[in-house]
Amino acid sequence: MMMRRCLPLMGLVLAGWALAGSQLPDLPEPVTNNGVAHLEADGEHFLASFMGLAEAKDWQAAHNKAWVLKIGEKSWQPVEPVPASMSPEGRLATTVAGIGDTAYIFGGYTVEQDHSETSSPDVYAFKVPEMEYQKLPDMPVPVDDSVALVHQNRYIYLVSGWHNHGNVNLVQVFDTQTRQWQQASPFPGKPVFGHAGAIIENQMILCDGVAVVPQLMTKRTFAAEPACFKGIINAADPTRIDWQKIEHPTGEARYRMAAASVKGKAVFIGGSSNPYNYNGIGYNGEPSEPSSDVWVYHPKENRWQLGQSSQATMDHRGLLVMGHKLLVIGGMTRQQQVLDKITTYPVIGD
Repeated sequence: MMMRRCLPLMGLVLAGWALAGSQLPDLPEPVTNNGVAHLEADGEHFLASFMGLAEAKDWQAAHNKAWVLKIGEKSWQPVEPVPASMSPEGRLATTVAGIGDTAYIFGGYTVEQDHSETSSPDVYAFKVPEMEYQKLPDMPVPVDDSVALVHQNRYIYLVSGWHNHGNVNLVQVFDTQTRQWQQASPFPGKPVFGHAGAIIENQMILCDGVAVVPQLMTKRTFAAEPACFKGIINAADPTRIDWQKIEHPTGEARYRMAAASVKGKAVFIGGSSNPYNYNGIGYNGEPSEPSSDVWVYHPKENRWQLGQSSQATMDHRGLLVMGHKLLVIGGMTRQQQVLDKITTYPVIGD
């Protein structure tokens, strides 16, 4: 059945996606490409930001700083930096997933002065309110700029991503109860990095990212990959995924969107149509600019709704859902300006 497009967003989110007033305090400093999590412990709610890139946007601006905000308090608190088995310790494109009171922190990549990049195998668990890290088994294949999706509050799926010299089509599954890794049914599309995704019950929805494009007798290039997929996790075997390609909402890919499951729908916000290096300058040499687009996928009806936000942002590692709000922490806005703010959107209706 053909999907219907451009339907109004009323009933899922505030029409127009206007920026909501919020009492959430700014971050201690601007940061982008940071891993984020919403955690809960003893009835208290916390936001956490791990690693990322400071506003200088050069190789030295990659850091392993971490901050935690207890909801209701007036400021973020610095916590111990994220440990690292590699040097330099700062990492970009780290993938973070929150389950209960624990943030699971996967990989990322280091940047050297000569601009060489190395994917980190590191996996850590960060728990609140203890504010402590615990080393977990390394990723079988280290990846960065991957997508982490949580199933049954137990399994974390790392879908595709970059490994040292190229993208991989792997779906690596970490069991948080047994602390063991498994390989699931591979991603069926072109391997990508900087894609975005959400999980609704047992259905993964993933879109876009950047693919490697080989060239005749010259070095490879990178190109945006406009493609969306649905992966249905088998009820008896969490490593079996039935992958299906679904229609793309616009035909134009976006890079490093923020995405999450909201009231049974997959919501994608922001990103850029011009893939870029960590400094916000496109692989084509042109400065990248953020998008204000909002995409909402309805899995039961297999259709998209399109909308606009009043704020254009990009360079995100996650969209957080907290009560009736959607939160984007840090990132970049126009002219590659690194943000120290929490961009907040209200969710209403069913």
